[in-house]
Amino acid sequence: MFETFALQIPVIGVSTERFIVLLLAAFAGGMFGAALGALPSFIFTGFVVLLGETAGIIIRQFEGADLITAGELGTGITSSIGFGPFVGPHIAFAGGVAASAYAGKRYADMDPSEGGYHFGKDITYAFGTQPDILAVGGLFGVLGLLISRVAGGIGLPLDSVALSVMTTAFIARIAFGYPLIGSPAGSGLLDMSPFEKGETRGDGSGRPATEPWLPHQYKWVNIVVIGLGAGILGGWTWLITESFFLAYGISAASLLFLNLGVEKIPVTHHITLGGSSFAAIAAPMVGGNEPLIIVAAAVGGLIGALLGELTQRIAYSHSGTHVDPPAMSITIYSLLIGVLFLLGAIPNSAYLGLGP
Repeated sequence: MFETFALQIPVIGVSTERFIVLLLAAFAGGMFGAALGALPSFIFTGFVVLLGETAGIIIRQFEGADLITAGELGTGITSSIGFGPFVGPHIAFAGGVAASAYAGKRYADMDPSEGGYHFGKDITYAFGTQPDILAVGGLFGVLGLLISRVAGGIGLPLDSVALSVMTTAFIARIAFGYPLIGSPAGSGLLDMSPFEKGETRGDGSGRPATEPWLPHQYKWVNIVVIGLGAGILGGWTWLITESFFLAYGISAASLLFLNLGVEKIPVTHHITLGGSSFAAIAAPMVGGNEPLIIVAAAVGGLIGALLGELTQRIAYSHSGTHVDPPAMSITIYSLLIGVLFLLGAIPNSAYLGLGP
């Protein structure tokens, strides 16, 4: 009976046996994210994506290579591992984020910082083998898999992985008793001046009154500069390799240095992905004119960067857990791409793969 029921659900798209395996793998992947920490698990996403995209590119360079086989190899590593149950951001990273949110309430004494951000936002913390925390990570890994699968199955025209990362983070806030958005300490949600003035919450915690996602990456002029630069690099990478995710993988892997404590490392995977996407959309519109393609990539990177900063000011800075600004940014601009493609306003949907 279970098999019949499962196979009748169109959004699953796999056999009952494979679905059960995916659920088990997603639970383990969420535990993996909790054990290592959300950010370290995402860094592995970057390395695996680099491996997958590079494998496909290299094989395609050999004369007489089976292009279908090469594409399947690269896509398989990227999608099944990099964006699958092992280190997929919607599973491992989401599990790590939820684990931190849970630990921030249940194990506040674990907090290694004094006067820093709320422990629920510490996505670098590795929870090792703490059973209940790993179980939380596992459950949110399963939830992340289901949200992504359902979103893809019903045909939402957006990045279902990014949507899942964003959604599970909000669910974790509700589940563990945090404010969904929080109350701003300044003149509004976008006001970062309380942080700049060194104001604290006044509750004895020593926490900043406003907690920008990246203290080195929140001023608008800085966002514009990194958005344009990283967007161009994303577009250039697509122009040379036709890979949407190679620059994304480089950006994600670069966060290893941020995790190791190197100051002022920028977070750019939502920016380089925007650059590669806008480059691919622009290419047929400008007749393959490379300078114009790169200009479009710069615009895509800028949009990704600005959306990341806008969403962090609204959804990250005023509550006590991590809601990922890059995931929110990618969700928004991928939806824009998807809708514009379905309306016939742009010639392709970039990496979303919509249409015939």
